[in-house]
Amino acid sequence: MILSIQNVVKRYEKHTAVDHVSFDVPKGSLFGLLGPNGAGKTSLIRMITTITAPDEGVIYLDGEKINSRTPERIGYMPEERGLYKKMKVGEQLLYLAQLKGLSSAQARQEIDYWLTKFDIRDWYNKKVEDLSKGMQQKIQFIATVIHRPPLLILDEPFSGLDPINTNLIKEEIQRLNAEGTSIIFSTHRMEQVEEMCQYIALINKGKNVLYGEVQSIKNQYKQHLYKIEVNGQFPDDLGEQFTIVRQKDNGVTLQLSPEQNSNAPLHYLINKGIHIKSFNEILPSFDEIFIRTVEGHSGE
Repeated sequence: MILSIQNVVKRYEKHTAVDHVSFDVPKGSLFGLLGPNGAGKTSLIRMITTITAPDEGVIYLDGEKINSRTPERIGYMPEERGLYKKMKVGEQLLYLAQLKGLSSAQARQEIDYWLTKFDIRDWYNKKVEDLSKGMQQKIQFIATVIHRPPLLILDEPFSGLDPINTNLIKEEIQRLNAEGTSIIFSTHRMEQVEEMCQYIALINKGKNVLYGEVQSIKNQYKQHLYKIEVNGQFPDDLGEQFTIVRQKDNGVTLQLSPEQNSNAPLHYLINKGIHIKSFNEILPSFDEIFIRTVEGHSGE
């Protein structure tokens, strides 16, 4: 595991922001850290990055308890960006890279690599305040990854980006992950979680309410819904055999009981001489899972 969070608690006066949270982030994974506003995600990230310390519990980075050297091994891009507006892009990246332990020569080499990669070398002497929000986002991303840390924590990394630059940053995230970088991805955009993440932890009211592998969670929350499309018409007695959730033209959505075999409607239709165009199980979206899980814990 690249990161292990064990029974961690964080309190602020009378408020418990993180309440005995435990989960592991597999090495080399793209991990989604999810939760509604005020759930405790930011408090948890601050402890992982050693900005604050847990009141209880322990956090390990790559098998070692987090310590003063931990920040050099993490790249953290907060939702509220932290660039110095008056500094020039090149000066700022050089300064931030050296803070992360790179020598001046190493930092200049990495800066040149990333500015060339993003085709923005002419930004080197521009002040940050003269850049658009999307341009600043690119610089923030470079500052986060420039020291090539084994763990990245990206909080809403696509905020303020147009679709083209969103895809550019997304491709870089996936490339870094493919090369072995472990990435914690915090976002409210559930479709991005489904597209990119292999594992997730959902935090609500300071507690970890859902944790695991993305596909396994979708299977756990499935409602045994199946969509069937046919050539022609469905038999009139289909509703007597199976529960019809909705039907439109040549398509129907059925809900089977957990005991029913998913092939049962196929056999039934084939025996009726119906030509089947498509048959698909409908798994819940992460939007649906997120809402159901959070609402299910709202009274606790």
